[in-house]
Amino acid sequence: MKTDTIFYSLFQAFPSIFFELINQSPAEAISYKFTSSEVKQLAFRLDGLFLPTIKDPAKPFYIVEVQFQPDDDLYYRLFAELFLYLRQYKPSHPWQVVAIYPTRSIEREPDLQFSEILVLNRVRRVYLDELETENSIGVGVVKLVIEPEETAPEIARRLIEQANKQLTDAATKGDLINLIETIIVYKLPQKNREEIEAMLGLNDLKQSKVYQEALEEGKQEGKQEGKQEGKLEAIPRMIQFGLSEDAIAQLLDLPLEVVQQAVINQHL
Repeated sequence: MKTDTIFYSLFQAFPSIFFELINQSPAEAISYKFTSSEVKQLAFRLDGLFLPTIKDPAKPFYIVEVQFQPDDDLYYRLFAELFLYLRQYKPSHPWQVVAIYPTRSIEREPDLQFSEILVLNRVRRVYLDELETENSIGVGVVKLVIEPEETAPEIARRLIEQANKQLTDAATKGDLINLIETIIVYKLPQKNREEIEAMLGLNDLKQSKVYQEALEEGKQEGKQEGKQEGKLEAIPRMIQFGLSEDAIAQLLDLPLEVVQQAVINQHL
């Protein structure tokens, strides 16, 4: 199962779930952008990176590692990437490292080098099987990833029912249900999409007018986000050519504050 893809898709679409996992308010997600960043010296890539979008030096940036297989080199690699990132970008926010494991038994702790670092408040280790789902749909979806194949469909049906009852925004509800379905598709590769839709009771739901409208709305939002992302990626290059922020805003048809924030994010 492609757990990295699932988790990073989850954090991209629902960043509030990440903050639930580390016992922070889901509202914190408003002040962050989930991304990845290359550490150029050794071609390292930080696959999960939550960067603050506001100028608040008290807010940390988070490096996220999802690890579902034993790896004796994980902490060597993770802290090397962290300190190279600090050296290269000199961010104006304190760092936090979050390692996510399915169970404690997967973790490998090289005590000789990292025992003191791992007990710092700046390092958080999340063990999914120890999380309490309570009424949190987000945490429930995360735990679905480690649910055995035999019980996963029933848990998925409960989460879909919970989403239908608790979520009022049609687009958000549709995205979350699609993510739940995708997790089951990965967990049950021997079944096709139609079989899984029937198993989860999605046939009638996907034919409903509300779902179809939400799907179309999501497509339109995706197109707009794609255009916006392309414009934002062009900003650093235009700065290098000496264009002012005002000129870039006019050329790209973006609000000035969006251009200014992109310039700030470049130097975080």
